[in-house]
Amino acid sequence: MVIRKTSGEELRGVDDLAELWDNAREEIWLQAVPRIALVTIRLAERSKTQRLITAQAITSGLLDSCLPGLSFCAAFRATRRLHTHCDKLKSSMVPTFYRLIIIVAMLAAIDAVAQTSAKPSFNVVLITVDTLRADHVGCYGYKQIKTPNIDGLAAEGTRFERAFAVVPVTLPSHSSMLTGTYPMLSGMHDFSGNKLSQLQPTLATVLKQDGYQTGAVIGAAVLDSRFGLNKGFDFYYDHFDFSRLDEANLDQMERPGNVVADTTLDWLAKNSQKKFFLWMHLYDPHFPYHPPEPYSREYASHPYDGEIAFADEQVGRLLHFLKDKGIYKNTLVVLCGDHGESLGEHGEKTHGFFIYNSTMHVPLIIRLPGDVGSHIVTDPVSLVDLMPTVLETLGVQIPSQVQGHSLLGAIRTNHSDEEHARTNRERVLYEETFLPRIHFNWSELRGTENTKYHFIDAPRPELYDLANDPGEVHNLFNDKKAVSEEMRAKLVSLIREYSAGKELAEKTGLDPALMERLKALGYAGFSGGSDPTISSRDLPDPKDRIVTYELISEAIADSQHGRYQESIDKLRSVVKTEPNSVPAHYLQGLDYYRLNRYAEAVDELQKTVTLSPDYALAFFNLGMAQAHAGLIDAAIATLQRTLQLDATNFDAAFNLGVAFLQKKQLESAAAAFRQSTSINPEFARGHQALGETLLYQNKIEDALAELRRAVNLAPQEPAMHESLAKALASQGLTAEADEETRRARQLAPPQ
Repeated sequence: MVIRKTSGEELRGVDDLAELWDNAREEIWLQAVPRIALVTIRLAERSKTQRLITAQAITSGLLDSCLPGLSFCAAFRATRRLHTHCDKLKSSMVPTFYRLIIIVAMLAAIDAVAQTSAKPSFNVVLITVDTLRADHVGCYGYKQIKTPNIDGLAAEGTRFERAFAVVPVTLPSHSSMLTGTYPMLSGMHDFSGNKLSQLQPTLATVLKQDGYQTGAVIGAAVLDSRFGLNKGFDFYYDHFDFSRLDEANLDQMERPGNVVADTTLDWLAKNSQKKFFLWMHLYDPHFPYHPPEPYSREYASHPYDGEIAFADEQVGRLLHFLKDKGIYKNTLVVLCGDHGESLGEHGEKTHGFFIYNSTMHVPLIIRLPGDVGSHIVTDPVSLVDLMPTVLETLGVQIPSQVQGHSLLGAIRTNHSDEEHARTNRERVLYEETFLPRIHFNWSELRGTENTKYHFIDAPRPELYDLANDPGEVHNLFNDKKAVSEEMRAKLVSLIREYSAGKELAEKTGLDPALMERLKALGYAGFSGGSDPTISSRDLPDPKDRIVTYELISEAIADSQHGRYQESIDKLRSVVKTEPNSVPAHYLQGLDYYRLNRYAEAVDELQKTVTLSPDYALAFFNLGMAQAHAGLIDAAIATLQRTLQLDATNFDAAFNLGVAFLQKKQLESAAAAFRQSTSINPEFARGHQALGETLLYQNKIEDALAELRRAVNLAPQEPAMHESLAKALASQGLTAEADEETRRARQLAPPQ
């Protein structure tokens, strides 16, 4: 044991210690520094020289046991062990010394436990801006836009220069953020047919369990609660209307940023007195680009930037509210894009089809509570890192399933920590898009990226030197075989590391109304592809199908705006080059159906299900076309097949009941209507149809119960009141029947 005097000389052994102790005066005081586990005993000596003795040195490490989580009893036992050493000291001060060490140990233990139990009560605000390229934001060097609020946040926090999405599609990208896991585990590769598993922890569920008020305000139907991201939120404002399929309802599938911000601030005003987690999702930069004034005028030549500038204004409204309420300084703020936008690069107009950095590179800014200075992190990071970063900052335990890395170390690290910096620089990120595979039966794309290279695994693989070719136009795969194989090997390793056997996502049916609405947002939902967990190099390379993809996208836009013949013409062009295209035949069938050309609709939809025999939504639409074409028996068989493939399609059950009524098969019709209400208990039309069918069967009591239920579910629908009035009148309940008739007339639209 070595103890240093303040003069620099060393005392060796217990005899020197006894001599020093005996020379000390009785005035002894303590200075506790528990944060660094160092307790200093100052001894005022007779001489002018003060000597410092650390408890750590005196006890030869026995006080090291007084660490966070150690009980007071354990600390006391540590000091008892010290008594053995103290007995050897031949000094009258030994009892005093021993009592002093007990006090020191207890103080250290008390403070350590206090430090462990006290977690920071920071608020958390997550702002995600849909379709936001990093290189179209002011603080990332873009000069053609004004984003003062995002730039101001970056000036007070940490800006990550090289942050990347996992998937360039809204739903799976947000899933990776809010679960901290990759699609190989979550199963959220895409937006159709998937729902986040209820068994998977999310940032909201973890924080709610930790006592946070949780709220989210969503800007588009692609994040509707039926996809599962609402899990853990006390307040999840989606509220999109999927009930009507007419063209006038298209704008209700997204809401402008100012409405999102209004709802956000309203919730915050009611919850800002408690610790909270708030997620605000702004959808404005998503295609089509229609910024409001004055941004439409200021950015007339580049409206995408106008949408970003408008979104920046809403970011500012939220940040100003936090500052005005005095809670900004105590709030962890995270802002990021969920993916970028191609803007025509590589032939892609929007996003989702490729994984070039035009759609993968996103802004990421994290402002820690108390931060006042600007920091820049140049290491590659992923959006999958957001959840563990937030939880570590808050001192909340990170669930074991989380696969991302906390970025707190990168934010706080000293640049002299060369080992940490080197580890971050050498990190390789994973990315993917399964949109070509799931919807078109073309090859998926998976890739890896580090500070220097971007590798894309495809039927014709690609490698880009990012330093010399940031636009990714010169494929070096054949020129740099060693690098390519190394990056491919790393991709295989990452897939193996982050896969956990069966994926967690719940498989759901493609609700006809929902998928119709998502097409209005530019999401072409089909099920023409194959199992996304099995790769095949024999599938077409997306690079060879980009023209076809964009043509189909244009046809969808035509159809959504009522230009059905123009849509059909484009789809016929697709079929000429790709006769077995499931989307082309399917979309033509829908276009013919809307033109009331039912025979042609049946023909195209029959081709669709022949090519894709498990495509439940195609079977549903085929059954509808057959019914309108008068092919009732065929429609019944097709709708029954639909329900075999997708037991959640209450519309299919309802229309099956209608088909049975056409055949005057009342028992079968009632069973089908009852099935529709079992699938969706809130389905008013199903209850109405079931009630009317039961009335025909003279099952009066059951009929009235169903019709009353229909009125309660849809009190604004005149037809519900009319049906109930007829049933009541048939039973002689004239007064009540008259009241329902009066309500129906009041609600009826003017003639």
